Amino acid sequence: MKFTSDDSLDKFAESLESLKKKGISRRDFMKFCTAMAAILSLPASFIPRIAEAVATKKPYLVWLEFQDCAGDTESALRASKPTFAQIVLDVFSLEYHETIMAPSGKSAEKSLQDVVKNQKGNYFAIIEGAIPMKDNGVYCCVGGRSALDIAREVCGNALATIAVGSCATWGGIASAKPNPTGAVSVEKAVPGITVVNLPGCPMNVENLTATIVHYLTFGSLPNMDSHNRPLFAHGKRIHDNCERRSHFDAGQFVRQWGDEGHRKGWCLYEMGCKGPEAFFNCPSVKYNEGTSWPVQGGHGCIACAADHNWDLMTPFYRRLPVVPGFGVESTADKIGAGLAAATAAGILIHGVGRLISPKKKEEGGE
Repeated sequence: MKFTSDDSLDKFAESLESLKKKGISRRDFMKFCTAMAAILSLPASFIPRIAEAVATKKPYLVWLEFQDCAGDTESALRASKPTFAQIVLDVFSLEYHETIMAPSGKSAEKSLQDVVKNQKGNYFAIIEGAIPMKDNGVYCCVGGRSALDIAREVCGNALATIAVGSCATWGGIASAKPNPTGAVSVEKAVPGITVVNLPGCPMNVENLTATIVHYLTFGSLPNMDSHNRPLFAHGKRIHDNCERRSHFDAGQFVRQWGDEGHRKGWCLYEMGCKGPEAFFNCPSVKYNEGTSWPVQGGHGCIACAADHNWDLMTPFYRRLPVVPGFGVESTADKIGAGLAAATAAGILIHGVGRLISPKKKEEGGE
């Protein structure tokens, strides 16, 4: 590995020694850096650069929860190699997270204010949950302050805000019709701030870690789409990378839960899968230490990373009547007949070819 300076080399060695004492071997650390490079779609040549950045830099993080179910926190707690505990203790400096931190009450709020006031412009604000705007935000308060007031202060002074989960990125289920609390995304509640949206219900902790690692490595946030979602996580459509895609192309669909097609792992499109409308890296990164994801487990995608999926993608167990710009319904309706016709044509051509071949040989053909 090449280092930018002798000081970086010393810090790297110290960091590895510290990690080793806490149960993370050099091998595990390098596997972590390799995984980050893979998620970020970077070539292997960037692994040493990632390793140096992660080992020698330790960013400040504060994690706020508003209108949420703590599902994104639960996702984060399932990080592995290293675990979330090892990440927050040895890779990042997580100064505030009301669900997992030891202090409480005024001591907890002091931890937050210490970062906001002393590290202005140098910390990441991670926001989980929607922010209610109706009636001056009274429907979500922490420590006697509204979520709106807290978000304006904390996000307004942050280096960048990372909205984790669908509630924080566009309002989620809290903002579904009729939206009684006026719930909105962080971006709408605090306009003008630098935001990275990591939607999903829940978000995948690997994408959160990769976003921060990208900043440590390159000094910039990853490239994003028009919804401020990182392209490495949300640049590809689930339908195009789904392990059941071959069954879609073959016209093999599950028609009823538990039927033969379901048992064989056929396509779930007819059962309401919204994979053609969802952009997420679930098929490649997966959840729970990379073991599985909903479609692999036999449940259709509900497009949890798409804006307003609760209003626009329901009923979840019925296929969409129209998918703008894709026409997949027409394809699904006709693919069986088209496949049969193509197969028949192929057999016919193959048969004709066999009849012609002997004659060609007699005439001196190949």
